[in-house]
Amino acid sequence: MADQDARITNLEETVAHQAKVIEELSDQLTEQWKVVEQTRAKLDRLTERFLNLEEQSLEAPAITRPPHY
Repeated sequence: MADQDARITNLEETVAHQAKVIEELSDQLTEQWKVVEQTRAKLDRLTERFLNLEEQSLEAPAITRPPHY
């Protein structure tokens, strides 16, 4: 009986430890997901900015030689 109690206690400790680790990993995953979303939003803004700048440069008049050449 004492052996069985020890095994049950050991299993309970293992389950408690695993539950704690799972919770910690879940918290870390949540934080990493926030970073991914922030990075994605920043990339979207930079892409939009780049495309706007590229569009403006296409609309700019061609560079020509000054008349004194």
